[in-house]
Amino acid sequence: MADPVSKPSLLTKEQHLREQPWPSEYAQHKRIDWFWHVDIDLSVSELWKLVSDTSRMNRALQVSEMKFEDRQGVRIGTSRPAGVFHEWIEVPWNWVAERQMSSVRIYKHGFSKVLYSAFRMEPIDDSHTRLYLYFGSIPRGIWSTPLLKLGFSGLRKDYERLLPILAEEVRNRRPFSTIPVGSSLTEGAEERLAVIATQLQSKSLDEVCIRKLLDWIRYGDEQDLFRIQVRERARAFGVDEDALLRVCLHATRLGLLELTWDVMCPHCRGVSKQNTSLGAVSTQGSCDVCLIHFGTDVAESIEITFHVHPSIREIPHRTFCSAEPATKEHIRLQQRVLPHETIVHRVPLRVGRYRMRIQGQQEYGYLDISTQASDRTLTWQSSVLPDQVTLCPDPELALTNDQDAAQTFIVEMSTWSDLALRPGRLLSLQEFRDLFSEEYLGQDVQLAIGEQTILFTDMVGSTALYAQQGDAAAFREVRRHFADVFSIIGSHRGAVVKTIGDAVMGAFTNPLDAVIAAKEIHDRFPPGKADSVTRLRISLNTGPCIAVKLNTDIDYFGHSVNIAAKLQSLAGAWQVAMSERVYQAPGVKEWLTSQQAALSTLQYESPSLRAAVSVMRWNVYPQDVTEKV
Repeated sequence: MADPVSKPSLLTKEQHLREQPWPSEYAQHKRIDWFWHVDIDLSVSELWKLVSDTSRMNRALQVSEMKFEDRQGVRIGTSRPAGVFHEWIEVPWNWVAERQMSSVRIYKHGFSKVLYSAFRMEPIDDSHTRLYLYFGSIPRGIWSTPLLKLGFSGLRKDYERLLPILAEEVRNRRPFSTIPVGSSLTEGAEERLAVIATQLQSKSLDEVCIRKLLDWIRYGDEQDLFRIQVRERARAFGVDEDALLRVCLHATRLGLLELTWDVMCPHCRGVSKQNTSLGAVSTQGSCDVCLIHFGTDVAESIEITFHVHPSIREIPHRTFCSAEPATKEHIRLQQRVLPHETIVHRVPLRVGRYRMRIQGQQEYGYLDISTQASDRTLTWQSSVLPDQVTLCPDPELALTNDQDAAQTFIVEMSTWSDLALRPGRLLSLQEFRDLFSEEYLGQDVQLAIGEQTILFTDMVGSTALYAQQGDAAAFREVRRHFADVFSIIGSHRGAVVKTIGDAVMGAFTNPLDAVIAAKEIHDRFPPGKADSVTRLRISLNTGPCIAVKLNTDIDYFGHSVNIAAKLQSLAGAWQVAMSERVYQAPGVKEWLTSQQAALSTLQYESPSLRAAVSVMRWNVYPQDVTEKV
């Protein structure tokens, strides 16, 4: 038999409060409190995801709905438990991800003057965790004490009943069965859904995606449906992201969904503004929570999300707690420190790069976690932001506030969520450009769209073609070739950005897609093709781009685009000139090897460049004599 698990000794309430003390300004007030623990058959990380989402937990516990409003950096909460109006200031939470969290509410109206809660997790082993729960209240008066005692005694029983049930749901990878579904479909929506399903099926879209999306809209949890992220849903459904995105785009056109361009705060990474069109996106954003202004010219500034059209189902934005740790998953530590106070935390940080900042300030310092580091401890003073520090995993951070006002220290992941749908993916998808051709950018907006692979085609010998065949015949040839090139780019998850004379500019988010499309374009116009005299050369480059408004269209600009255009000078008919960055992209070299590609190494040099660009030139038909420019 296996040895029984040796459980850690139990903490007393006094020990717990030494680790997570009441705010000093309220510590001496007379209070009533509750303290208990529950052992749960989940790992620390699994339990953290469950418990830190306090809004979802509170709903399952049947806590009254709460509403929050941000006023000049102060979050005001209201609710009506037992029909009694409560209003409070929601003080920013403190937490160390996967270890502990605490919150303070200062009431203007309600049963309490101050309410303090503090949760702590201790691993028993890799799959079992002990959760400590503490709630303390400074009652408003003698009359409120029995009501508080009654309410929190019931809350303890509810937690002890609910947590094992939710743990079972997590282990079985099922959604919380104890949570109500929410609102039902609006009147007549089922008939409209049937019509929309038929229309979607007629467009040769993925039938599994259609069925899963419609079923989710019918029966899904309203908290998940309020803001639909396609990439997250694709993983939850177990379907292809692009297939589901295509369904959502067509569903938007058919009135099932709505699409918004959400401006994201670079600090809390919450939605600071929802725009119903791309044209409504401005050059500047602001966040009332973080009290900062920021530009929208970085790739992470905008996320595209979908929402159920209210004619199908009303999805209210309902909250049951501010749930800061769950809504700011990227923040691994947030700690408010009073003037001239020091707080020490052991923070479970894994290998990677993190950012350090003081809340409300724009500057960042960087913390690299490496198994090769020799130091484990960092002393961080609020007035001096560490520039770049390297520490061992699970470092100890001593947070010292050497200023005269309280400061909040933050350590956050430097990378953004990979579940977000960014503008670069949408604008480089031909189906979006075809379905939403009316979308445009504001005149002054420069929208960062991240890394794109830019493809240029050019007809070789087009001047001679016009001279030999005449303008009308040559134009028909050019137009036919456009149709073929457009079709190939779209079929490989790219988009046509524009045409320039007889040249085409396309964009792809995946370099391998661009390389395969280039090969297929040449295969459409190979040497000796009987019904066409079109001969093309192609160039490719990968790098960051910006989208801007040009006349009434969305165009791509930047150094990466310029290089892609310039590389055409190194290609002849039936050749592809690709930058080293394209060649080294994941999967490209391996795919070219499988094609037995005939490659030669070149350099593109220009007085305008600081360094030469390494280029791989591919002779797609090496057995034929490749025409020179």
